[in-house]
Amino acid sequence: MTSAAGHGDEDPQDYPFVGATALEPPAQWAGLHEKCPVTWVRTPGGEETALLTRYEDVRKLFADRRFRRNLAAEDTARLGDSEDGALFHQRDPDEEGISETDFDRADHTRWRSVLTRALTGRRLDELRPRIAAKADELIDAMTARPGPADLVGALARPLPLWVICEALAIPPQDQDQILRWSTVLLSLTRHTQSEMDQAGGDFYEYMIAHIESMRATPGDDVISELTAIVDADDGRFNEPELASAGIGLLVAGHETTSQMIGKMTAMLLADRDRWRELLADPGLVPTAVEEALRYDANHGFALPRYLSADMEFGGTTLTRGCTVMAEIAAANRDGTVFPHPDRMDLRRAPNPHLTFGYGPQICVGREFARNELRTVLSTLLRRLPTLELAVPAQQLKRRSGILVGGLEELPVRW
Repeated sequence: MTSAAGHGDEDPQDYPFVGATALEPPAQWAGLHEKCPVTWVRTPGGEETALLTRYEDVRKLFADRRFRRNLAAEDTARLGDSEDGALFHQRDPDEEGISETDFDRADHTRWRSVLTRALTGRRLDELRPRIAAKADELIDAMTARPGPADLVGALARPLPLWVICEALAIPPQDQDQILRWSTVLLSLTRHTQSEMDQAGGDFYEYMIAHIESMRATPGDDVISELTAIVDADDGRFNEPELASAGIGLLVAGHETTSQMIGKMTAMLLADRDRWRELLADPGLVPTAVEEALRYDANHGFALPRYLSADMEFGGTTLTRGCTVMAEIAAANRDGTVFPHPDRMDLRRAPNPHLTFGYGPQICVGREFARNELRTVLSTLLRRLPTLELAVPAQQLKRRSGILVGGLEELPVRW
């Protein structure tokens, strides 16, 4: 058995791994599931961390509370290349109003269930027809001009941003600023520390002001609903937590879905048989969306966690204070769970992928994301059955230097 402190003979590989093309898995994944349950990698911040790639290990990270979300501990590895090495540039737990306990349990069941209820049920039901109408509107604008067009800029980016801003009552004139702040906060290597500090501070101040605005004139939106819970002072939420949650919802609520729309469409168009299969049977859209979520090899940066106690994985003991990263996309290709994992099967069922997390750490906005992905795919099949890539799939440009993996653009014609 080896320990986290005993990996000196192993030369860490530079991380993140990248595939030969924007849609292909990294070559490093080959054999990791069987040969190396824990592999050591060097982050853009220059420090070594443990990387998990097997399905059961990644699921364990989600389910075991010894893996903490608190990445502000002094011994946490520097992940990005900014001065503090943080990802998503979270506020320091020592700042007024946020305790380390609150910071560490940012998705704790104490209020996770409140967020989940706020983002599903009646609110999602009411938004569904408006999401479909917005998708049609964006496609109308795209097709009003001669092709080819960039599907990312025309549809994949603006639709999820509009959806989450509608849910949180963000005024339309502020949405471009939300997009700019989000891009900076998700930087791995694209932005300086001062730019990240500025964006983080400005975004937080904006959310505090938005909460006050909703408190003065409440509406039927998520922020108004959660502000009422804060004001009830029953211990479920406080205002700094609400502001941080609002930022998290705005960033994650559009960025991951936006990138997934582009990647899903590219995957389906890269092999024309997949697109034809959906055209012949649009009822496959729900399972096709789940398979795209599983098959996606370009998630971006792995999910980092701080280990609060010693744990063993496949004969390797990781010691307390270790920063551990879960490569969800690799886990979704684990052949012990998914038959023929490197084949995109639009009829795959069951499909227990980990893209939205697992157990107590499952994504609170997963139904919003699923609905948007299904709506976009159904609308594209209905409106643009002749849609095709305008460049070979091998020439698609991967997004780099940012936490969420995706495509810089998706040139298409119809």
